[in-house]
Amino acid sequence: MEDKAKTTKKAPAKKVEAVTKKAPAKKVEAVTKKAPTKKVEAVTKKAPAKKVEADIKKIERTVTGKVVSNKMDKTITVLVERKVKHPLYGKYINQSNKFHAHDEKNEINEGDIVQITEHKPISKSKSWIVTKVVSKGQQG
Repeated sequence: MEDKAKTTKKAPAKKVEAVTKKAPAKKVEAVTKKAPTKKVEAVTKKAPAKKVEADIKKIERTVTGKVVSNKMDKTITVLVERKVKHPLYGKYINQSNKFHAHDEKNEINEGDIVQITEHKPISKSKSWIVTKVVSKGQQG
């Protein structure tokens, strides 16, 4: 004897035609109408290719600071100070950063004011190069 509760009948699959109907073609044409081509041509004529190439120029960062140390070989440490206004109290605060800069000839001494420019990394901590000496420090 078989259990009648265990056997189940499958319901026939119904076709869904109402969902897959497409919208009328007239409505689609009204939505996809394009603007006249004269306006598009006027927009493309405004930007010549020469100006785009000139805008790609890399921005060079240059800062001026005081040499704090020249004890390393071909490397100096430059202290760059800047004044920043406090966001809440409005008081101006001195903030500083130290940068390691490349000095090829080892001619810069402590106390000199130098201008350094950002450069491709020379070592782990050195990615600046000395551009010019603004003023010599007091020696004595």
